[in-house]
Amino acid sequence: MARPDIASAVRAVLLAAEPRDKVFAARAAARDWRLGRLDHRFDCAMPDRPARPAEPELLPARHMPRRGKGGSERARIAMLHALAHIEFTAIDLAFDLIGRFGGEFVRDFVDDWMRVGAEEAMHFALLDRRLRALGSRYGALPAHDGLWEAAESTAHDALARLAVVPMVLEARGLDVTPMTIDRFEAAGDVTSARILARIMDDEVRHVGFGVTWFESRCKQANIAPQQHWKQLVSRHFNGRVKPPFNDSARRRAGLTRDFYSLLA
Repeated sequence: MARPDIASAVRAVLLAAEPRDKVFAARAAARDWRLGRLDHRFDCAMPDRPARPAEPELLPARHMPRRGKGGSERARIAMLHALAHIEFTAIDLAFDLIGRFGGEFVRDFVDDWMRVGAEEAMHFALLDRRLRALGSRYGALPAHDGLWEAAESTAHDALARLAVVPMVLEARGLDVTPMTIDRFEAAGDVTSARILARIMDDEVRHVGFGVTWFESRCKQANIAPQQHWKQLVSRHFNGRVKPPFNDSARRRAGLTRDFYSLLA
């Protein structure tokens, strides 16, 4: 009896709308791949957009309400909610990358991004649990859809997706998370700060996977990776690569300044 193809498992993650269902599907897909229950076949297409729950309400970024000042509980809940939404979308970004482009790469590519998808699901679950401990929940506040807009603009090109999602958007998380941790610690919210520190450790690896596979594909095509990255980011990223940069965390991920300094 033929084993299911990996694209079917990935598609199930993308079409799971409710957070609990998406987390479950992500963990199941990663486990089944790790245990050899899925074939490295891509027999079905990915949806143009992942399913989304009825909440949170998705607004344009310019219409998002302010999060509040200082270290108030209201501001901290708003920040945790924004981060939970990032991680929820990151589940879909990892699995869409596998389903849309995995057939262009060797199996190790799927190994890496399955691990990323499972970790993003874990990050979301940690943040949602923390929100509930603070009397809130994911979906209680509006969110914006900017991350998935980046996926749509790079749906045709694996190198463009790697350049923009892990190497710009996730790398930005490395820049801003230490300051966010400091704010939570200053407010006495050590539990949230520890969650963010755990997430940041994993995100260094995620950015590193992006750099590794981007450089590998460029080497195969005899393309200079730094120059090609700059071209792709200029073409497909609707924003600015801006300081301050966490150069040490970026360097641990292999994202050296010769990539991003000239775009800053």
